Amino acid sequence: MRDLVYTGFMSLDGVVDSPGGTEEGHRSGGWVVEDLEFVPEAWSLKGEELTDTTALMFGRRSYEAFARVWPDSEDHAAYKELPKYVVSSTLADDALVDGWGPTTILRSTEDIAALKKSEGGAIFIHGSAELARRLSDAGLIDQYNLLVFPVLLGAGKSLFGRADRAKQMLTLRESETYSNGIMKLVYEIKR
Repeated sequence: MRDLVYTGFMSLDGVVDSPGGTEEGHRSGGWVVEDLEFVPEAWSLKGEELTDTTALMFGRRSYEAFARVWPDSEDHAAYKELPKYVVSSTLADDALVDGWGPTTILRSTEDIAALKKSEGGAIFIHGSAELARRLSDAGLIDQYNLLVFPVLLGAGKSLFGRADRAKQMLTLRESETYSNGIMKLVYEIKR
C-alpha cells in the first residue's frame, strides 16, 4: 500500500492559497517569501521530502501552475523524471507537458484508491488544496507535512473542509519551531 502525503505551506489560520505569488490569485499572494527572515533550517523539510518522494500528485490547476516552472527548475530537478499523477475529469491527454517524466491522468477518487493499492513508495501531493480536501474526506491521505507560517490571511483556500464528518485523529510524528516563527508539523493519520 502506497502512502499519500500532503505537503504544503499553510498560514496559521489554515489558508494554503497562493503562497508563492500574486499570480496565483490571492490578494496577499507570496506570503511565504515576504516579510520573514530567511532561516535555512526552516526549509529542511523540503529537502527531506526529496528522498521519500517516489511520485507526485496534483490537481489540474496545480499541475498547470507547476508544469510551467518545475521542469526547468534546478531546485526541483530531482522530481523531473518521477512519475506524476494529475487528478482531473477535464484535462486532455494532449495538455500534458513533455519532458517532465511519465504522467498519468486519474479521473476519479476510485482511481486514486486503486493507485494507493499498487506497489511503490510514497506519493506526495503539492499545492492542490481542493484535491487534498476531497482525498481527506475520502480517507485517502496518510500524512500531512506542513510548514505553518506566522501570518493570518483570513480568506483563501483552506486545506481542510468544514463539512460535518466523523472525527479523525492524527499522531504528531515530528515538530520543530524556527526563529522566524515558522513551525514544521508532520502528522500521520491514525487508522
